[in-house]
Amino acid sequence: VQLQASGGGLVQPGGSLRLSCTASGSIFSVSAMGWYRQAPGKQRELVASITSGGGTNYANYADSVKGRFTISRDNANNTVYLQMTSLKPEDTAVYYCYADLTNSMRRRSNYWGQGTLVTVSS
Repeated sequence: VQLQASGGGLVQPGGSLRLSCTASGSIFSVSAMGWYRQAPGKQRELVASITSGGGTNYANYADSVKGRFTISRDNANNTVYLQMTSLKPEDTAVYYCYADLTNSMRRRSNYWGQGTLVTVSS
C-alpha cells in the first residue's frame, strides 16, 4: 500500500491551495483518511480527518483551521483532499496525509504519505 500526496507549494497570505492524497495497492477497505502537519521546531499535529460510515463522511478539524480548511474524500478512488483557504504564515508546514485502512491480508494499520511542503509567505 502506498499513499501519494501532491499539491503543496508557495502561496501568499490569504491565498488558497488544494492538497490531494491517493492510497493505492492491495486495499480491502479504508476507515479514515486525513492530514497532519509539522512546522519547523514543532510537533506533528492533526489538521483534519474524515471517516466514512453508512454512506456518510464525517469530518473533524483542528480549531486553528476551522472555517478555513475543508477536507473531502473520494471513496471510490481512495483519495482525500484538503482545500485550504485564507492561508496564514502559521500554516507553513510539511503536510502529511494518512490512511487508516485494512489491506487485502485483512491487516489494519495507519499508512503515511511522503509529505508535501506548504509555505505561506509574501
